[in-house]
Amino acid sequence: MPDVPAIRLTQLTKLFGAVSAVDHLDLEIGAGEFFSMLGPSGSGKTTVLRCIAGFEKPTSGRIELFGQDVTGRPAASRDVNTVFQDYALFPHMSVIDNVAYGLRVRGVSRQERRLRAAEALARVRLDGFADRRPSQLSGGQRQRVALARATVVEPKALLLDEPLGALDLKLRQQMQVELKQLQHELGIAFVFVTHDQDEALTLSDRIAVMNNGRIEQLGTPRELYEHPASRFVADFVGTSNLFAGGQARAVLGRDGEFSIRPEKLTLATVANTTGSPGAAGTLVESIYAGSSIRRVVDLDAGPRVSVLESNDRLHRGELDPGARVHVSWSDDDVRELTSAGELTSGEERQPS
Repeated sequence: MPDVPAIRLTQLTKLFGAVSAVDHLDLEIGAGEFFSMLGPSGSGKTTVLRCIAGFEKPTSGRIELFGQDVTGRPAASRDVNTVFQDYALFPHMSVIDNVAYGLRVRGVSRQERRLRAAEALARVRLDGFADRRPSQLSGGQRQRVALARATVVEPKALLLDEPLGALDLKLRQQMQVELKQLQHELGIAFVFVTHDQDEALTLSDRIAVMNNGRIEQLGTPRELYEHPASRFVADFVGTSNLFAGGQARAVLGRDGEFSIRPEKLTLATVANTTGSPGAAGTLVESIYAGSSIRRVVDLDAGPRVSVLESNDRLHRGELDPGARVHVSWSDDDVRELTSAGELTSGEERQPS
């Protein structure tokens, strides 16, 4: 049944006392899709994952896995597996015994489970580490063992609860590539929970941006970044310059709420003569970040904006704070935010 989603949630709700952690959520995740739930702490993303896994019982609503209602089933009888941030490896067992543990619980013979565990270790490039203990491995290696253990039982979907959160930046970036390759190789649905928007944009086929137990926006990484629907999405997924109320009228000549990404702005030391819209201002600070330079500019019209430049504009490196500059943009890069989110009347947020 190719049209049956791997996971379907219908009006899923989870209450903790008077707090609504998940609020009547509807969602479908396709078989073979790398799907991410992105949001800040308390947005409900981990609670949704735990409900899918069977670790939390929903207050109301329905959970289907490949067309079967599993809402009332215990975790052990659901054909999914979970990878946690803390790895949860058995310290007294060898790597291969850790990986084979799920097969052992399922009654698979010793010879078959060692063969399948060895194959799973090879998939995550740890075939030479079978006899080591977890304490003899690096953080990235332990995370790969956890992935091998979760996939060796051949689940129909893999749930990942911020699995890269404990790794340093370089290792996390390396593991992102390996995780995407593993998902392609296995061809099963991955449901990935993270608060790291760069991670979600890098890995995902689609992303649900979570806020207050609901999906604020659902789409591909490009759709979310290029066309944020609300103030919350524009501000959480990447960095945005936000304009509303009097600032929108003063800078853009328009009423409403709008966003412009920092890399869509162009900075010059003389007034723009190309006819593109723009505004004059004063340079507050230049922040060197290796491959890019972020310029913070106070516009004469009031708001503070960020301009992100690629670090190939060497002639801009000498700009000092206090320099007069001109910021310009294309009307095509101005995004109107159709949902105002948390912005209240008269509130004007200055991006930094």
